[in-house]
Amino acid sequence: MMRTTIEVDSDLYERLNGHLEEGETVEEFIEELLSMYETDGTFMAEGYSE
Repeated sequence: MMRTTIEVDSDLYERLNGHLEEGETVEEFIEELLSMYETDGTFMAEGYSE
C-alpha cells in the first residue's frame, strides 16, 4: 500500500481527536469515516437531515 501524507490544521486535528475512542488513532478514525461513507453514501448523524 502506498502512503500519502496529508496536512490538517491544528484546530481540525483537535476536533478529530475529540471523537476518538480509547486507543484509536486519527488515521483509524478517518478510515472508519470513509468506510461509512462508501457503504452508506452519506454521513449520518442524529438529528441531521437534508
